[in-house]
Amino acid sequence: MHGYAGMESERRVDPSALHRFVEELFSKAGVSADDATLMADIVLHTDARGVYSHGTAAVAGYIDKLLDGQINPSAKPRVVGDRGGSLVVDGDGGLGHIACVYGMRQAILRARQTGVALAAVGHSNHCGAMSYYPTLAMAEGMIGIAGTNALPCMAPWHGRDRIVPISPIGIGIPSRAEIPILLDISFGEVARGKIVVHYQKGLPLPEGWAFDSEGRPTTDAAAAVKGLNQPAGGPKGVGLGLVVGMLSALLSGADYAGELGSLDTGPNPGRDGQIMMAIDISAYQEPTTVTGRVDKIVREFRNSRPIEGVDRVYLPGELEIETEQRFRREGIPVSDVTISALNRVARRLNVDAEWLH
Repeated sequence: MHGYAGMESERRVDPSALHRFVEELFSKAGVSADDATLMADIVLHTDARGVYSHGTAAVAGYIDKLLDGQINPSAKPRVVGDRGGSLVVDGDGGLGHIACVYGMRQAILRARQTGVALAAVGHSNHCGAMSYYPTLAMAEGMIGIAGTNALPCMAPWHGRDRIVPISPIGIGIPSRAEIPILLDISFGEVARGKIVVHYQKGLPLPEGWAFDSEGRPTTDAAAAVKGLNQPAGGPKGVGLGLVVGMLSALLSGADYAGELGSLDTGPNPGRDGQIMMAIDISAYQEPTTVTGRVDKIVREFRNSRPIEGVDRVYLPGELEIETEQRFRREGIPVSDVTISALNRVARRLNVDAEWLH
């Protein structure tokens, strides 16, 4: 899921200044003050973890859609289906991030009563990287799981038709003293954006990233852009992308894969779907016992022997945690391409962007 800012000219930006700027952009685009702050929180969380493609780089696109009427800036997500631990949330055609936070918060509240709760979020839009949403449950001592549908960019294993989404998923498991487990993955071998950047730069692809339109492995970025992402783990990645996308779309009534749109035309506004799940550990075991066992697993993983030539092994999410600590200290890398896009929407909104120069 990592982005590709390092392949472009970039500069380091003060996190606090970037947060204020992003917050102002969303506010001027008609989003409420609370939601604008929340969007800036999510964007900075994503950038700080090194997932550039879903952080600040995506902001200009969101602003354009807000101003052009494709996303409802004054959306008010609400529960429209409610039975036990099952909730259906209508995102009101607004920013997917806001709908997902609302859905996860509702799931957390319900899980206190039912042990497990799942909110199916529909009438939503793109919600960025998945890692943020499980952290809301983890902050309450719960396990958090988040998934979303996606545009199709893979084929069935040994197929050639672009009908399978990479459908990201995020899973967070809290710890006691060690770092928590925070997994955030999609089921393509690489993010689509990396293939596009290689194409724009005229660079060949590493082997294992993509197939051409006939389903043949390729390192030609031009052929890959017209072709297919390779799934992570071969047929396993296809299966996981399939089912996470189905769960996210079918339970909420959202669009699935090709129903949602295409890589060429983009998604249909307001037709994204997500699942937000909270698991109250105390419904199963004494929470401190569980978090203590998580600590033990973390230490076992960290102390395992690396192969020759490798200094250490990393837990899922550990590299992102270290990246976040460094970037919040040294500044967030923002590419010149992203800065140009931010300048453009800032002019559109009459927001001062001189500090970016």
